[in-house]
Amino acid sequence: MNYQETLDYINSVRHNQWKLGLSRTIELLHMLGDPQNELKFVHVGGTNGKGSTCAMIESVLREAGYRTGIFPSPYIEDFRERIRVNGEMISEEDLCRITDRVRECADSMEDVPSHFEIVTAIGMLYFRDMRCDIVVLEVGLGGEFDATNIIEPPEVAVLTNIGFDHTDYLGNTLAEIARTKSGIIKTDSPVVVYPNVPEVINVVTDICRERGCPMEIVDFGRISIEHADLDGQILSWNGREFKIPLIGEYQSRNAATALTVIEKLRGRGWVIPDEAVDAGMANVAWPARFEVLGKDPLFILDGGHNLQCAEAVADSVRKYLPGTKVTLIIGMLRDKDYAAVLDIILPLAERCLCLTPASDRALHAAELAEMITQKGGTAEVYASAQDAVSTVLRGDRPVLAFGSLYMAGEVRSAYRNIRCQAQI
Repeated sequence: MNYQETLDYINSVRHNQWKLGLSRTIELLHMLGDPQNELKFVHVGGTNGKGSTCAMIESVLREAGYRTGIFPSPYIEDFRERIRVNGEMISEEDLCRITDRVRECADSMEDVPSHFEIVTAIGMLYFRDMRCDIVVLEVGLGGEFDATNIIEPPEVAVLTNIGFDHTDYLGNTLAEIARTKSGIIKTDSPVVVYPNVPEVINVVTDICRERGCPMEIVDFGRISIEHADLDGQILSWNGREFKIPLIGEYQSRNAATALTVIEKLRGRGWVIPDEAVDAGMANVAWPARFEVLGKDPLFILDGGHNLQCAEAVADSVRKYLPGTKVTLIIGMLRDKDYAAVLDIILPLAERCLCLTPASDRALHAAELAEMITQKGGTAEVYASAQDAVSTVLRGDRPVLAFGSLYMAGEVRSAYRNIRCQAQI
């Protein structure tokens, strides 16, 4: 298969549906030689903060001299973002080569693997072929039955902030969701947990006790924000200062989580000097998380999609742009609580430009605009991210593009294309 044929196969309809259980992943990877058993992992689950936390951990480990893999989900602009070694995306040639191997096995199976199971198998093979020292592995959905959960006990299991999301699959209470996400906890593997309500912490504590896992709840009292602006933040961890380019108060909590993981890794024999921590945090990059794309006008992109994300973005707008109304580019998925998200975001917006994200779960822009109007906002429907971005760049009001990672990639590409054309 050539590159486009490879992408078409990966994204084909018959591989799109999420399925409960690990049997297909186990069978597929066994046919491929169980590459996951030759790798070491940091396994990261949770509802919010997974991606940023993974990025920080991987960046520090890479600066410490380890050959790192990272498996985030989903991608922003290029599918190959999902499988990276030492910060570099898998090449088109390697993706084609490995997908051919996976397809041969997958097509021979009676129970055909899902899209994510296929992608997980591709990642495991590539990380093994590239001889990664350690892979930072982000859970796709849930934990217990997620395809990434076929690994042996990881070096550290991490649970970031847990809230309501994917309730159709994960449960209708925080306790049910926490139990599903805690499925990544394995015997004798240390666990790092983001602080949460007792309903969540009690579930995680019980599971750690049952499986003989030492558990540490991240102590946010150990980290403080010394300075923050739209260029990044200076943080202090146990009195030692370092800089991160990521914006938003919540990123300090993600940093505390990542640094607690680093401490656990050191305790397991990984050599990670303080200088690697400083450099890794200073050089970390994570797109579409309150990302400043430009400052003339100020243009911020955030791929948040649920209530917790909306609250974090609203807090950041009020902190960095006090008293300012933004122009909002927004697109939402139908299976999210978009009405509640709008209640949080709309008070910050002077006008809304509505898009339909590139997903079969998308809420149509016209429906979104109608709801915004009903809630007292001003809304316009745009056919493409290119048109919306072009429109807002002709103004001088700060811009916030928010609502779905499926929209974020289109907005990011459109912004870059328009700016490049303007320089020609």
